[in-house]
Amino acid sequence: MTFLTDYTNLVLIAALVVSGGLLLWPALSGRGRGGLSAAEATQLINRRNAVIVDLRPAADYAGGHLPSARHLEFADLQAKIGQIAKNKGNPVLLVCQNGLQSNKALRVVREAGYAEVHVLQGGLNAWQQAGMPVVK
Repeated sequence: MTFLTDYTNLVLIAALVVSGGLLLWPALSGRGRGGLSAAEATQLINRRNAVIVDLRPAADYAGGHLPSARHLEFADLQAKIGQIAKNKGNPVLLVCQNGLQSNKALRVVREAGYAEVHVLQGGLNAWQQAGMPVVK
């Protein structure tokens, strides 16, 4: 019992708890889930045949999109969610211009029963900055 009453030990315990909390914060706040870099997304597409869903408006999609991406506007997502993939076990990669709409769509697609859903961090902007190909 003297261990817990010693001031030095209490400071060390507090430091341990705070540092552990800071390490867990990204996972608990949701920032550590679902987002893939351009390189990680490429591996998911090439190795696991991920279905790419572009959520941007039609004009933006026509201006350039990821190779083999399917177009499904964010506004129509709820109504056409069944068209994403025949097998809900296949990985799905959601893409928008900057990653904001994809993060909103992530919850909707997961609730529809798709087992593995990912978001391209930074969206098409990050994809292009990484020097990845875009199809028009």
